[in-house]
Amino acid sequence: MNLRPNQLAAHLERTLSPVYTIHGDEPLLAIEAGDAIRAAARKSGCDEREVLVVEKGFDWDAFRAANANLGLFGSRKLVDLRIPTGKPGVEGAKALEACVDNPNPDNVMLVTLPKLDRAAQSSAWFTALGNAGVAIAVFPLERAELPAWIAARLARQGQRASTETLAFLAERCEGNLFAAQQEIAKLGLLLPEGEVPYEEVERAVTDVARYDVQELSEAWLAGDAARALRIIAALEAEGEGLPLLLWQLGEDLHALSAIGDATAAGTSAAVAVRNARVWGKRQGAMEQAARRVSAPATMPLLRALSRLDALSKGIGAGDAWDDLRGLALALAGHPAVPLPGR
Repeated sequence: MNLRPNQLAAHLERTLSPVYTIHGDEPLLAIEAGDAIRAAARKSGCDEREVLVVEKGFDWDAFRAANANLGLFGSRKLVDLRIPTGKPGVEGAKALEACVDNPNPDNVMLVTLPKLDRAAQSSAWFTALGNAGVAIAVFPLERAELPAWIAARLARQGQRASTETLAFLAERCEGNLFAAQQEIAKLGLLLPEGEVPYEEVERAVTDVARYDVQELSEAWLAGDAARALRIIAALEAEGEGLPLLLWQLGEDLHALSAIGDATAAGTSAAVAVRNARVWGKRQGAMEQAARRVSAPATMPLLRALSRLDALSKGIGAGDAWDDLRGLALALAGHPAVPLPGR
């Protein structure tokens, strides 16, 4: 059975599975899911917990013994297995499969894994774990999911917020759930229960969002100029180097040029985007950009990028970050000033 993190509490109220597998790369959600499972196991009579961490040279006989034996005083036991690499190896894979094929009815097993690649998720050992119990995937929340997640956290402490306030909190905490949870807890301490006023929230909350170059690419392709500028400011403040950002901008502009030529020749935008090898969330954003920016319109953008690249290397006069902001605005469809060389 596969569950989302927000479905786990209701599941644990009803039953306790013999095997739980947590996998993914969102640390806050992984910690909370593990804590909830451990609390439910204690409530059901698992008075002892044995923690095993799979590191180099790990003895899988210790894992087999932990699952075969009862707790020290004959009580039920939670076997808490952690595999930081996500790779149990040949011996470990066999041990995991054997364990779930012949489970100890007096024990509960919790396996914690990082984000797994497709091969690992298709492996016999991972499939066996999922078939024997419950798998919970913990991945970073999409931007659109953040307001509802924040609203649910506020509700836990007897607070609620307007749509505008939730959007503001999501903007400030994007990509950093640990910090988001801290800010929400702060609001619980500073403000009374009930509706939290926007002005009070704005004063109380700091900007703890974290971004990467892929999110910047998605923003300027989707035409979200305000978000693109916000991400650029955050990356500049974090000390991100310009070369990676300029490389991504170049990739996006060359892809747009190729897509524009393809659509002009009669290829559908969706097919042209796939042929340009644009995947995931950026695919939809690239389709939006292709409808907004024709192939000829990419030429002045590429010339501006060439100038910006030279500027980033100390050739020419001006501020490279300011030029990047101007180019991002132009790509997003909101040029502040005419591009150089246009």
